[in-house]
Amino acid sequence: MAIAEQLFAAVDGRQGTDAADRLCEACVVLFDIDAAAISLVFDGASSGTLGSSGEHARTCDELQFLLGEGPCLDSVVRRAPVLIVDLADPKEGRWPVYGPAMLDLRVRGVFAMPVVVAGEYVGALDLFRAAPGPLEGEQLSGAIVAAELAGVPLLDLLDGDLQAAVADPDSNAWAELHALSRVEVSQATGMLVAQLDLEPAEALVRLRAHAYATGRSATDVARDILDRRLRLEAD
Repeated sequence: MAIAEQLFAAVDGRQGTDAADRLCEACVVLFDIDAAAISLVFDGASSGTLGSSGEHARTCDELQFLLGEGPCLDSVVRRAPVLIVDLADPKEGRWPVYGPAMLDLRVRGVFAMPVVVAGEYVGALDLFRAAPGPLEGEQLSGAIVAAELAGVPLLDLLDGDLQAAVADPDSNAWAELHALSRVEVSQATGMLVAQLDLEPAEALVRLRAHAYATGRSATDVARDILDRRLRLEAD
């Protein structure tokens, strides 16, 4: 079975954090790595771990939140993979605090693939390896596929928040409790439908994903769209 098929099989029938954990576990098996985690980025800073292959992976991932630097953050800022073959290389000094901390945890190779939801860079799939060495061939292409799949569990959670807000107008499932009923959000969603040729539900997800990624409320983002201070790009 091809790597992509094995990744799909790992998350088939699962949702949310369960799917995220299973995907990370599959990455460890398929990519010759020792740990994997899915990081979320909120307002330019690592905000938490959506899924992991185990406690070691979670520790490696959460250090980025504690130290304010690491592969996930760089991957989101650059909107590109970050591939570090050996943190012990004297020429490799991009993370003066995180790098030595990872070496203390006996991690030499770190790789981060950006996770994109509705056109927004919201996190990264982080892969950790005890031995130095690159991701090669199918491992690298498989990691890219895994990062694409990593967006699905986050969409599950966003959709769950959305459904909770619809079912219970007083719910605090999302920071903007009444986003669906607010005129600005409704109008901005309609504008996105016209601008980007999207279905209304997808347009709303795009708006909310941008709000999440930038640490703003859905209403503030909607106002910027309506005032033409912000234009979301088509995928």
